[in-house]
Amino acid sequence: MKVVLFCGGLGTRLRELSTNIPKPMVHIGYRPILWHVMKYYAHYGHKDFILCLGYKADVIKNYFLHYDECVSNDFTLQEGGRKIQLVNSDIEDWNITFVDTGLTSNIGQRFKAVEKYLEGEESFLVNYSDGLTDLHLPDLIDDFYRHNKIASFLCVKPSQSFHLVSTQENGLVNDIQSVQQAGIRINGGFFVFNKDIFKYIEAGEELVLEPFQRLIKNQQLLAYKYNGFWACMDTFKEQQQLDDMYCQGNAPWAVWKLLKKEEKALEYSRVNHFTNDSVPVTFAQG
Repeated sequence: MKVVLFCGGLGTRLRELSTNIPKPMVHIGYRPILWHVMKYYAHYGHKDFILCLGYKADVIKNYFLHYDECVSNDFTLQEGGRKIQLVNSDIEDWNITFVDTGLTSNIGQRFKAVEKYLEGEESFLVNYSDGLTDLHLPDLIDDFYRHNKIASFLCVKPSQSFHLVSTQENGLVNDIQSVQQAGIRINGGFFVFNKDIFKYIEAGEELVLEPFQRLIKNQQLLAYKYNGFWACMDTFKEQQQLDDMYCQGNAPWAVWKLLKKEEKALEYSRVNHFTNDSVPVTFAQG
């Protein structure tokens, strides 16, 4: 399935980091969050991407035009640096289409602008490019196909630390509790759409306002409830939290790394089931 990624917003709530770069290019570890999102989809076999560009589109284009595979892959340096042999690759088999969708366009307009690049596709994946999850993506897709609806989105508990307040008319507080414990759910920004979604979006409309109300009216909108890890990067504090998690080796969204660890553990177990004459195995850092 093709993956549409919204990459054109101003990222005003991340102004400390996004003055000179677009929000999707703000780093977590040594790669931008956009890379983490794309790596997540690629891990599940979805490697055909459409980037909806806007604010500082040149930064995103140049990043991939001059992409350095050595930053996130093992490699062998030979001949004094004149020759580099990669052990593995991130984006060699990715197909990325870069589309200018307007400097001030809203999400719905950006989405409509790439409709022609989705011609012939029955369904596709869509993402805001500012959220991360450890969701097993095939579960979301299978649920979408099983219900045979036009649209589905990941429905999660908020990760922010706000408090919900219930008051009387005179201002006296009835209740105050963490938003995370209040039982509410929000749109997690991971979508699966049928091609008919475009019939519900009119000129100038946002994606989840008027179009989603029409879908609800026609009983064509699904919410896939998920209680596992999900986090967004809307503020500087959230970026710092995600960056710290990654640097400490605690990045649940990096499902591609978890798979490598499992494979290494299985290989180690297999080797150690042999006799004492087994040859020691050395593993490169994953």
